[in-house]
Amino acid sequence: MARIPKSEIERLKREVAVERLAEARGIMLSRKGEDLVGLCPFHDDHEPSLVITPSKNLWHCLGACQSGGSVIDWVMKAEGVSFRHAAELLRADLPPTSTGTPVKTSTTQKLPGLLGSAEDDQVLLHRVVDYYHESLKQSSEAMEYLTGRGLCSAEMVDRFKLGFANRTLGYRLPAKNRKEGAQIREQLQSLGVLRNSGHEHMNGSIVIPIFDGEGRVTELYGRKITPNLRKGTPLHLYLPGPHRGVWNLEALQASREIILCESLIDALSFWCAGFRNVTAAYGVEGVTPDHWKAFERYETERVLIAYDRDEARIGSIAPLSP
Repeated sequence: MARIPKSEIERLKREVAVERLAEARGIMLSRKGEDLVGLCPFHDDHEPSLVITPSKNLWHCLGACQSGGSVIDWVMKAEGVSFRHAAELLRADLPPTSTGTPVKTSTTQKLPGLLGSAEDDQVLLHRVVDYYHESLKQSSEAMEYLTGRGLCSAEMVDRFKLGFANRTLGYRLPAKNRKEGAQIREQLQSLGVLRNSGHEHMNGSIVIPIFDGEGRVTELYGRKITPNLRKGTPLHLYLPGPHRGVWNLEALQASREIILCESLIDALSFWCAGFRNVTAAYGVEGVTPDHWKAFERYETERVLIAYDRDEARIGSIAPLSP
């Protein structure tokens, strides 16, 4: 599971004012010493029992509900959502504005909808790619991973639409207990974006999409970056079915000499180092018919093998000679 970094949680607690969230619900606050007081929205309050301490950015109720905590606790209480969902609301800078008593469990989507209804598969995949792309740009965890791999290019991130699956895609879908939400989830499951359990298939992964010559999404590759994974958890993920498409197809169109890497991450490293005539196989034995068709179509004259230098990899090069 991709976590929200502790530093980001602390930033939210520090930078998002409880006072602003209270005022967004229409609560009138008055000064009492260093504190602000008002009617508590979480129970039937007739005498002001809500106390907000701006210097600490904390709140608590002296009345019936005895609730309190940080801005995240406020959103959890007010909207009936999980810790993670509350944090995502605050990260999106969307303080809840609903009024009335808090709910136990929310079934209303709180974040702006990413996907409103079942659509063409390609439209759906492009929207998922776009969402993961924006998620990457907002994730310090994912960007730090790329930097640690020597992939520090903003141009690379945008050119290849790199993304990050951080378990928030479901928050942007219609509620699953509604017809529209059930349909869109079923379609995402058939594409392999969601598993049958409803969880994101590539959760906790850098996501690299692969496009064909017409701009259609043919494949998604996910590389897990979450530390301390359970033993046996696969680090490399793809959509179900045979691999389709060739990454960085533009390189084959522009150059008769191509560098072929074992993995997409390796290929990105070459690209960042200035070797733009690079593409990638899908792992050790991952040269597909689509690669051969592309080599033939664009009249590739020379393929330079850039696999890892170990016995397993060297032995796998043989299939490149048809």
